[in-house]
Amino acid sequence: TLFLSTRKSYTRKLREAMLSIQMEMQLSKPQILELYLNRIYLSAGVYGVESMSRRVFGKPAATLTLAQSAFVAGLARAPATLSPWSNFDGAVARSHVVLTRMREAGFITQAEARAARRVRLRVQPYRATSNAPDAYARDYVRQQFRDSVGGDHPPDWRVDTTVVPQLQEMADRVVREGLGRFGKPELQAALVAIDPFTGDVLALVGGRDPARYPFNRATRSKRQPGSAFKPVLFATALARNYSPVSVLEGLDAIAPQGREEWAPRNVGNASPAALTLRAALIESNNRAATLLQQRVGTRRVLDLAGQVGLRGLPDVPSLSLGTGLVTPLELTAAFAVFPNGGQAVRPRGIVRILDADRSTAFSNSVERVRVLSPEVAFQMVSMLGDVVDRGTASTVRRMGVTFPAGGKTGTTDDFKDAWFVGFSSALVVGVWVGFDQPRTIGVDAYGSKYALPIWADFMRRAARVRRPSAFERPAGLEDVTLCRLSYQRAVDDCPVYAEYLKAGDVAPTRLCPLHRGSLRQRLRRTMDGWTTAVGRRLRDLFR
Repeated sequence: TLFLSTRKSYTRKLREAMLSIQMEMQLSKPQILELYLNRIYLSAGVYGVESMSRRVFGKPAATLTLAQSAFVAGLARAPATLSPWSNFDGAVARSHVVLTRMREAGFITQAEARAARRVRLRVQPYRATSNAPDAYARDYVRQQFRDSVGGDHPPDWRVDTTVVPQLQEMADRVVREGLGRFGKPELQAALVAIDPFTGDVLALVGGRDPARYPFNRATRSKRQPGSAFKPVLFATALARNYSPVSVLEGLDAIAPQGREEWAPRNVGNASPAALTLRAALIESNNRAATLLQQRVGTRRVLDLAGQVGLRGLPDVPSLSLGTGLVTPLELTAAFAVFPNGGQAVRPRGIVRILDADRSTAFSNSVERVRVLSPEVAFQMVSMLGDVVDRGTASTVRRMGVTFPAGGKTGTTDDFKDAWFVGFSSALVVGVWVGFDQPRTIGVDAYGSKYALPIWADFMRRAARVRRPSAFERPAGLEDVTLCRLSYQRAVDDCPVYAEYLKAGDVAPTRLCPLHRGSLRQRLRRTMDGWTTAVGRRLRDLFR
């Protein structure tokens, strides 16, 4: 990223290879390593060993002792968790590993390593850089600046950003207040708000107290999304000739998958034998998601995930349950494909950069690529709307979010991560809650309990700035009235909903068997039952 942007493409890979060859020809390996070490992120918003040496020990890297050098070098392993100020003991322990590796490689003797381990290191007090509401957003913009033009921001240059100050202040406040309600001082959170049609990052919070915890979790912390990944799977299925009322059968008898014979479990181990896709997403059924992944094909799910910005995910049977690693920014941007009608957008924090002469040094245009049809995108909006209205996120309606919205909760094993990513017609917002060093957040720490309240608080406030409206329905969809419980044709006593079917989708023909209905409907249901029974008998006879 010293010479190229972080945007992933085949062209970038080719340029990267060419640059690598040129660097090998013109620079020695120590010179290449020096370039790398002066660029790498090392914690607390500091890049490069020289800057970190001055920040931690108050002197240039060239004058550090062996113990101090090992300390700084060890930070590169995990800058999120090995901060010299918030996890000093962990950073010291890592420095001991560095010393061991140096001894094994022959750079130092056993005696030198032993002496360095005995040194009692002292770091300079942490200097608060900023506790402003936009501190994390500024960090994101600074990183985009480096990626686009290289180097730090000259004071006489102008950077036009996408951040909306009013929304940024709201985001900072709801994260701070939301975490405060849990009474866990080390618990962290991240919030990202994006314009679904442009990818503009309107607000971004990477944690609590940026002066003390400068690591930007919104852009740099990769965590498992849990069930918040399921919409990517279900969208893949809808694009492959499934419909919201397609039925997944055999959920109570899924064969173990993979070399470790992994099999999914649901919360409470509930195992209905069959579910429609809509019902499976509403209740976030793990068995249904796993079976759907088997039917659709993991490769196809990974393809769509990559198209919406979720790259590097594992090809494993548990992919559908969110076992890959994503950042809050990446997952939030991925959800934009639903409310914007099926287009993947690239998140951006900078619109343009003007140099000292006010000439354009960098222009960052909106990038959109169609990856889903408008019909599939709207079907997903409808299904995720039901998650909010009557599924795992239904408490949001009691939190004051009354406008049309959709979204998905996510919780990882042992309650280490809590997610909610959702959208209105005007915003897509993602919230993550967890500890920097993954551990159980608390008892029943579901996404609906920890992340959803923060999301709802922000969306309710943000609606005053970005007013939501009804989602626009594509012309290529037919609506049918179905029972909300049986997902069959509604009779008079059914609670109903409108199902949206695209060309090729098969509408249910049977009448709901759960509700009484009118006399005429009961007679038709009886006749349908006879027809079905006769049909089964005839099939048995001619086998």
